[in-house]
Amino acid sequence: MKAWFVVVMALSLPFAALANEEGGGEGEKEGKEPAVAYISLVPALVGNYGTGPRLKVFKADIALQVKGSEAEAKVEHHEPLIRNQLVMLFSQQTDDAMGNVESKEKLRQEALKQVQDVLTQEEGKPLVDDLLFNNLIVQ
Repeated sequence: MKAWFVVVMALSLPFAALANEEGGGEGEKEGKEPAVAYISLVPALVGNYGTGPRLKVFKADIALQVKGSEAEAKVEHHEPLIRNQLVMLFSQQTDDAMGNVESKEKLRQEALKQVQDVLTQEEGKPLVDDLLFNNLIVQ
């Protein structure tokens, strides 16, 4: 498992660097459609999940896709609330929900929905277009 983890981390680093270089607000000033930005939730979300005698742990590296610098600033402002919502969601999961690709996709969609719901309550708009798992490790 350690070798797999190292390979996944090595492959994800170039994408994180590209996400940091893109962004900006150049398109907004010229009247074009706002530029897409990715906000990484750093540090990664870590916690326990499931029930039973054995301790189960998750670590999730998550990026949120937004359009425009205004949405990016608002989402960053509400990051503590978003993190709390996501940790609570992950901690309620079962082994089945964290065990296979289809279940992880459902979890990703539910996480996106909850983030959008929180931002709609706080800002009146969902602001986040997509939620991406850069890395999701469960043990």
